[in-house]
Amino acid sequence: MDLEKKNAYGHINISLDAIASVAGDAVTNVFGVVGLGTKKSISDDINVFLNLERYKDGVAVKKGKGSSYSVSLYVILAYGAKITEVIGEIQRQVTYFLQKAFDIKISAVDVYVQGIKRI
Repeated sequence: MDLEKKNAYGHINISLDAIASVAGDAVTNVFGVVGLGTKKSISDDINVFLNLERYKDGVAVKKGKGSSYSVSLYVILAYGAKITEVIGEIQRQVTYFLQKAFDIKISAVDVYVQGIKRI
């Protein structure tokens, strides 16, 4: 379900893919994140790095109850980074950017670490 807004000039429809793109961009700017993985099953090759056009493969956005949204992120982190701190920063950055860009309520930002890479 897309995000619908209404203002004095008309209706605005924002796709969940657009929200996922902004969330993916926010993630890749966090120190300690090497890249995004893929939300496919563990049996698939999860260490596939996604390019900018494929953020939606590593980010899942769902509309929750009311007007809140939840975001699931599949990330690959740098070896030696403190995982809990990186995840906390990912959650803060994604929430901030989505609230700022789309004026929406974020109920959850779930982060799934799918790999650790030496850089």
